[in-house]
Amino acid sequence: MKANYELLPLLTIKYKRNAKMVSKQIKNSMDAAEILRSMYDADTLDYCESAIVLYLSQSNTTIGWQKLSQGGITGTVLDPRIVMGTALKIGAVALILSHNHPSGNLKSSRADDELTAKIVQACRFFDMRLSDHIIITSEGYYSYADDGNL
Repeated sequence: MKANYELLPLLTIKYKRNAKMVSKQIKNSMDAAEILRSMYDADTLDYCESAIVLYLSQSNTTIGWQKLSQGGITGTVLDPRIVMGTALKIGAVALILSHNHPSGNLKSSRADDELTAKIVQACRFFDMRLSDHIIITSEGYYSYADDGNL
């Protein structure tokens, strides 16, 4: 007869930095927006919303990024559990949320503000920080940090 622990799935977490990958230090919202803009598909930036997260080290250098979703014309899903789960697994100390507004509107929505507040709270619980939430459009970007909304 098998022991009880043998009936449970064994979970493993693996993460290895690739020595060939380049890390970039994020000094301000302009640095972050420049990196993030390159991650969005320019052909769909004005068509549908997507959500991307940048994960950072203690020195604010990039560890990696994750495209979390691609949605519709007026919204996309960004699940805080996935954001925080990934951050914990890779040892991130900070993160930057991002999504695009196909409309070109650089103002945050109520849903954007509520999500930002939820992620700020989750980060605090895990001794991490939300460095910024950046909304990208084809014309420019909006930074929660620059506006003092974090």
